[in-house]
Amino acid sequence: MKINSQNTNMNLRHLRALHAIRAEGSFARAADRLGVVPSALTETIRQLEESAGVPLFDRRMRPPQLTGAGLEFLDETRPALEALDHALERLQESADLGRGRLALGASPSTIGGLVAPALRRFRADHPAIAVRLHDGPAEDLARMVADGDLDLAVAGYSSTSPMLEMREIACDPIGLVVPVDHPLTRLGRPPRLAEIDPATLIHLDEGAGTARLLADAPDLPPPLKSGPLRVASTFGQLCLIRAGIGVGLLPQKAALLFDDPRLVFLKVADLRLARRISLIWPARRALSHVAARFMALCEAELTASGARTGDHAGTDQPGQ
Repeated sequence: MKINSQNTNMNLRHLRALHAIRAEGSFARAADRLGVVPSALTETIRQLEESAGVPLFDRRMRPPQLTGAGLEFLDETRPALEALDHALERLQESADLGRGRLALGASPSTIGGLVAPALRRFRADHPAIAVRLHDGPAEDLARMVADGDLDLAVAGYSSTSPMLEMREIACDPIGLVVPVDHPLTRLGRPPRLAEIDPATLIHLDEGAGTARLLADAPDLPPPLKSGPLRVASTFGQLCLIRAGIGVGLLPQKAALLFDDPRLVFLKVADLRLARRISLIWPARRALSHVAARFMALCEAELTASGARTGDHAGTDQPGQ
C-alpha cells in the first residue's frame, strides 16, 4: 500500500473512536467508554473524515448513523484492530513472563551444582516459558552466545571477545582425579606435584580450555602439561580414569560429574590453580527479559548457596 500524507494523518486513536461509536451506538456512550468528552470525540471523527475525504456519518439523522463508506471502513479495519489488540495482549503477557523462550548454554560440569538450582526455581516461577538447555564445551557455548543461538551461558570460559560480556560467579579448583584404589589415595595427605607420575596422566586435547589452563600454569612442571595419551572430552577422560588407564588433572566440578564412588578427587598440595566459571551474555544485543530473569535467579541461588567467587580458598588463578 502506498503511504502518503493522508494515510499518516490517520492513527490508532481515530480507529478506536470510530469502532467505539459503532459498539456503543452513540457518541455520548462511546466518549464515556474512551474516557473523553463528547466534543473531543466529535473532533476526532471530523479529523478522520477529513483524512478519508468522505463522510462516515449521516448527520441528518438523530443520532447520526454510519454511512455505507463508514460501515465498509469499519469492516475492513476490524481485523487489523483485533490483531493489534491480540498482539498487545501477547506482548504484555510476555513482559509478565507468561510466555516466551530461554535458550541456555552450560558446561556439563556446571549443570548440577550451578545451573540446576536456578533452573528449578525459574521453572517453578514461570512454567509457561519454554527452556532449551544446550550443554557442551565452553568455547562452543561462547560462540553460540555471540552468534545469537543462545541467550546466555554458564561456563568456564577464559578468553575475551568484544562480542561477549562476562561476570565471574564461581571458582573451580584444579586437582588430581584418580581411581579409588590408586596409591596416592592412601597417603593420608594431599599429594605433591612431584609425586604424580607423568607417564600415567591422561590429557585433554590441546584446544580444550582445561588443557590451555594447564599449559599456561607457571607452577606446573612441563612433564605434567602434555603427554602421549589425549582425549577429546572430559567424559572420555573420566571414563579412562575410571577404567584404571591413568589419572588426570581436572577441575573439581568436572571430576565429580559422574558422582562415581570409583573416582576420587585429590587436592594437590603445591598446585594453586582454578578455572573461573562465568555467566556469559551478548555484548551487542540486549538481553531479553526472560534471560535477565534467569540470570538474576542464577546469581541469587549462588549467593544463597555460598558458591560465588571467593568462597574457594587457595584457587586464585584464572582459567577455563
